[in-house]
Amino acid sequence: MSDFITDFLAIIGVVLNGLPQGLLALTFGFASIPTAFAFLVGAIGNLVTGSVAPISFQAETITYAGTAGKDMKERLSMIFIGAVIMTLIGMFGFLGKIVDFIGPTITSGMMAGVGIMLAKVSMDMLRDDKKVGAASLISAVVMYFATNDLVLTITVSVVISSIVGNILNKEMRNVEIPKEKVEKKKLTFNARILRGALGMVCLNIGSNIAFGQITGDMAKTNVNIDHLSVISSVADMGSALFGGAPVESIISATGSAPHPLASGVIMMLIMAAILFFGLLPKIGKYVPAQSISGFLFVLGILVTVPGNAASALAGADSLVGGVTMGVTAISDPFFGMLAGVITRFAQGLF
Repeated sequence: MSDFITDFLAIIGVVLNGLPQGLLALTFGFASIPTAFAFLVGAIGNLVTGSVAPISFQAETITYAGTAGKDMKERLSMIFIGAVIMTLIGMFGFLGKIVDFIGPTITSGMMAGVGIMLAKVSMDMLRDDKKVGAASLISAVVMYFATNDLVLTITVSVVISSIVGNILNKEMRNVEIPKEKVEKKKLTFNARILRGALGMVCLNIGSNIAFGQITGDMAKTNVNIDHLSVISSVADMGSALFGGAPVESIISATGSAPHPLASGVIMMLIMAAILFFGLLPKIGKYVPAQSISGFLFVLGILVTVPGNAASALAGADSLVGGVTMGVTAISDPFFGMLAGVITRFAQGLF
């Protein structure tokens, strides 16, 4: 298979991965066209910095942003203020310093915990729609063991499970999503918004470290997570100001492509076009959310967990790595990182 075909499959796979999560954002009331501007910011930012870690819809952040606060005005304000804080953290290089401070054991524990998180999300999707989820899971596992190729794994599993979904559930095509109005939103501030913004910051610190490094590992290169933080946060500010959804760091199969930088940039441009022309609701009717469950399982259990868990649990700091991994798996990467640092400090006292 030529490099360009592999690049193409990776791009399409990540686009298909993002569609169900983009629909999730629409169901929470976020607008699609302003979110297109966020993807454009991501494409330009990655070109300028050379970052192979793209940004896209992230289910965890969308769910948090879509449910925090009492109304959409507060939620958009949380996203905007949280993005301002994250931009400052990235601009002053604090995220890179955090990585240096926590060390490889905690970093590996976080990444292993994220792998378990991905598998849990996969199982939740399987329970939501057993037939589509099973088709995705079985095809992904078979394809990965047959090819050891993440690009083919996500492409084949999403296509097969989407076909199954369309055959078994034609009603999913009849969902109507109202047309949106793109206008500048008025933001506000109160204690609840500040708490929500800090929650966004906590979630994004962990995901930028863990997801950015996982994508970088697939691309066999280092990802500057300070650059990633600035890119995703500036994108979020522009999106939220006009009612759009948050767009964050993801674990992207484009990292496995022969040309990871170009593949990631093209993926973001395609997502921007889909959103700008209002195609997301139409395309999403044919791609059930459960179609990515197989890829999440493979990426979590077969790719991310084994090596990182072995690194986290090796040597004298095995307790630190184990606590980090466990807390990350049941909460999020930031609290896993915090638990690991506290455990390491407690070990030093005794």
